[in-house]
Amino acid sequence: MSLPPGFLDELRTRLSLSQVVGRKVMWDTRKSNQGKGDMWAPCPFHQEKSASFHVDDRKGFYYCFGCHAKGDAISFVRETENVEFMEAVKILAGEAGMTVPASDPRAQEKADLRTQLVDVMEQAVQWHRLQLQTGPAAAARDYLEKRGLSPEAQARWDIGFAPANGGVMSYLTGKGIETKLVMDAGLSAESDRGGSPYDRFRGRIMFPIRDARGRAIGFGGRAMDPNHPAKYYNSPETPLFDKGRSLYNHGPAREAAGKGQPLIVAEGYMDVIALSEAGFTAAVAPLGTAITEDQLRLLWRIAPEPIIALDGDKAGLRAAMRVIDIALPLLEAGQSLRFAIMPEGLDPDDLIKAQGKGAMQALLDAAIPMVQLLWQRETEAKNFDSPERKAALDKALREKIKLIADPSIRHHYGEAIKEMRWALFNPRRQGNTGGGGKRPARAAWSRNQESWQRDISPLSSSKSSELGSGLGDEDHLREAVILATLLYTPSVILAFEPDIERMDCRDPNHAEMRAAILRHALAEDVMAAVQRDIGDDALVKLMSSPHLAIIPSVRRAGDVDVARQLLNEELGKLMARRGHSREIIDGMDDISGVADEGVTWRLARAAAAIDTSIRKETDDSVEFETAQNGVKISKDERSAFDNLLGGLSIDKAKRK
Repeated sequence: MSLPPGFLDELRTRLSLSQVVGRKVMWDTRKSNQGKGDMWAPCPFHQEKSASFHVDDRKGFYYCFGCHAKGDAISFVRETENVEFMEAVKILAGEAGMTVPASDPRAQEKADLRTQLVDVMEQAVQWHRLQLQTGPAAAARDYLEKRGLSPEAQARWDIGFAPANGGVMSYLTGKGIETKLVMDAGLSAESDRGGSPYDRFRGRIMFPIRDARGRAIGFGGRAMDPNHPAKYYNSPETPLFDKGRSLYNHGPAREAAGKGQPLIVAEGYMDVIALSEAGFTAAVAPLGTAITEDQLRLLWRIAPEPIIALDGDKAGLRAAMRVIDIALPLLEAGQSLRFAIMPEGLDPDDLIKAQGKGAMQALLDAAIPMVQLLWQRETEAKNFDSPERKAALDKALREKIKLIADPSIRHHYGEAIKEMRWALFNPRRQGNTGGGGKRPARAAWSRNQESWQRDISPLSSSKSSELGSGLGDEDHLREAVILATLLYTPSVILAFEPDIERMDCRDPNHAEMRAAILRHALAEDVMAAVQRDIGDDALVKLMSSPHLAIIPSVRRAGDVDVARQLLNEELGKLMARRGHSREIIDGMDDISGVADEGVTWRLARAAAAIDTSIRKETDDSVEFETAQNGVKISKDERSAFDNLLGGLSIDKAKRK
């Protein structure tokens, strides 16, 4: 069975040889370097204990220094599975997600055509190089010199020139090459107006495009006319050239990356050349299109974490953002992208010329992971001053995270985004030190908090709460109930997130757990993520309370309706108590002069609301009256609180 030309090349490109071989061998971790695709193991083809079997993952070949076995992924499957060539191809195609094409009776004919076209392209490369040394190319030479390319650099990159009146077709046909071959190579085309074919590249500096094996497969031409509508122009699709599956400088970059150089993805030919000439030799560029899935797979075959270094203008940023959506579904463990965004208005070539190699290196060292650029894209220049806008952000980010196929990576993306979200919506609180620092009354309240608590506690001692007796103990247990509910039914976290964020936990352990729950709200197993984050002791201590074992949201873990009902009730009570407690504190602060009726009324109003927020209003054994804020308070408690306020006023007068 004959296969279409290019199918096997694409199959080898999509597969990682180390993954194919790894099913049959145990890698020597001391000798192997996975980051460079340099893997060693005992040979699976003969009995040995030493790791003499070498896999070059980037080049896609293996070799045993003992028995001299060698080959690629197809030959490895043939030998280890004892199958024929086509069966091995089918096995690997299934792993790569490719369909083996039907038999092509013209496969050999097409393969022969590709061989001929490679020869035509190489002759065209040499002809264009010669044209760069002629008189009509003086402006092109001046341009290259201004861009910092010496004659030696021009020779290294096989840079040439296509005269304004063309000539490559005449040259090639004059050497006996058929016109159709020149056209099939993409060097000439038929005119829409009829007549003889014309040269595609005219009046342009020519950059040969080579495949991973170093064969010339196409050209990129830069127009010398500054007003030309197409500044850069690439070869059309040909039997040799598929721009969506090719990279400029692929072969040399792969070799350099194998020696430890960071793989850099720039925007154009001149950027790649400038980077390489400055010592960043593992540089590549897509070919006039946004980075495609196939190009990403090529990049990951070269290095596990390429650095996307696009221009700092709006177009460059848009291109970087588009890469994110393409890459998310393809992410695998240890396989991602980083982004080095150039300063605004500069490309890598400009940056190196203006600030030197060190500036470029610093930018590469500071390259950010893809998750940060995803966050930047969804939040930059946006205002999240309402719950609805925050919810819209959450929805957008969740939709993006869902694109990730690998569950482990999806989990870690959720955690990273949760931390960035926490930092955005919960900036570090600054102390109120403006003017004259803390007010004396507020400081006095802080020093005597326990004393005030003892004075106020009789107001609620007439009836025990469902969750505890004292205000401090009750708040502590209510916090625990809320946290336990969130852990046992984590699907409700996002719905109550604003209230959870505002919940000011008095217990430092509770505060730490609340922060961990918010950080890991998008995790698949929130309780396990929190446990890893803050340790086992915190969870054991939380759940040690016998009160928690009997609350409905723990007994019926996962019941969303029960969890919602309990959280609505307990968060409401906790917020009401603490909100009114702050009003009492503010009222105490205001008693800095003579206590007046307004201040004492505020205190009475707040204390009544605190008590009412935890009282069953259906208790018929207590006689109630209605306070000015509309809540019910018993006459005995109103009297007790009035006596308290009177004592405060008398005490204040004595202090004066």
